[in-house]
Amino acid sequence: MTRSAFEPVHPGRLLRDDVLPALGLNVTKTAELLGVSRQTLHKIMREDDPAAVTPDMAARLGKLCGNGARLWMNMQVNYWLWHAEQEIDTSGIPTLETKAA
Repeated sequence: MTRSAFEPVHPGRLLRDDVLPALGLNVTKTAELLGVSRQTLHKIMREDDPAAVTPDMAARLGKLCGNGARLWMNMQVNYWLWHAEQEIDTSGIPTLETKAA
């Protein structure tokens, strides 16, 4: 499998740069609507590891934005996976094939 040259967008960046401005919301109001602290939301929007979109946060964001939890969770997983593929050398690991029945 080939590696993508383009880093996926962190869901916190999308939230900060596109979603909240489009909804006309600030961090305080968004945190209140989501039922989380402003600090929690700020950490996600700053892309601080390990502050990430968890399944709980994905459910909250999906409901608030009306686009479902899977979108937010998939964005986070794609971001993590891309970074793992960039950082981990798998060249010495063989790819095994199953025997046909």
